[in-house]
Amino acid sequence: MITTSCSDASPAVTPAVIPALPVTLDAKGRVRTSKKQRLVILSEFARSGLSAARFARQTGLKYSTFALWVQRYRRRSRPERKAPLRLLEAVVTPSPASPAVLLHLPGGARVEMREASQLPLVAALVRALEKPC
Repeated sequence: MITTSCSDASPAVTPAVIPALPVTLDAKGRVRTSKKQRLVILSEFARSGLSAARFARQTGLKYSTFALWVQRYRRRSRPERKAPLRLLEAVVTPSPASPAVLLHLPGGARVEMREASQLPLVAALVRALEKPC
C-alpha cells in the first residue's frame, strides 16, 4: 500500500493536521481505495476543518472523486425519515354533467350555459344584443 503525503502544505496547515492517508495506486497511477480506506480519509477530512477542494489538493486526491465520496457518505449518514413516504392512488369519478341551459337567439346563434356562475354574463350578452347597432 502506498500512502499520500502532504508535500505542498501551506503555513496555516501543518502536516500533523493531515497525516499520510491510506490509498493504493494501480499500475496507471490511479488511486484505488477500499471502503475502510475511504472512511479513514473522510474522518480525517471531517477533523481537518478544510474545504473539500483544499483537502483533496493537499492530499493528492482528485477533487471530483473525493467530492463523490463525501456526497455518498453524507447521503448514507443522513437520519432516516420516521415514516416512509406513501403514495396513494386517487380515483376521481366524473360527476354527471349538470343540465345545460340552451338559448337560441335570432339569426341562428346559440348560447349554452352549464354553470349558474355564467348567468350574469349571459344576461349581459342578451342586453347588449337588444340594443341597436
